[in-house]
Amino acid sequence: MQRMMLHAKIHRARITETSLGYVGSITIDANLLEASGIVENEKVLVANLSNGERFETYAIGGPAGSGQVCLNGAAARMAEIGDRVIVMAFAQVDGAELSDVWEPRIVQVDENNQPLSA
Repeated sequence: MQRMMLHAKIHRARITETSLGYVGSITIDANLLEASGIVENEKVLVANLSNGERFETYAIGGPAGSGQVCLNGAAARMAEIGDRVIVMAFAQVDGAELSDVWEPRIVQVDENNQPLSA
């Protein structure tokens, strides 16, 4: 049996900008992508803690260390600068691959979207 499992989450990132004219996606600081295990062009689910919106898009890398989290294209209408979001990615996993405890990679961030130590 295949199960859809959370494999990565960036928790409470702050939207730093929006770009309605861009083709689409969410631009995320490359350091956050690396820390979370989310790769460029991977489908992500974004949940806006400020207004309850949930939407899907794909991730692209922004400048490393910049703290950038930018909604592009139509997604730019789903949040305002300063809103907190949760970015989640999922993986289809064969049940035989699951151990007793599945542990997604979760990255919590500070006020400047820099990863917090565990």
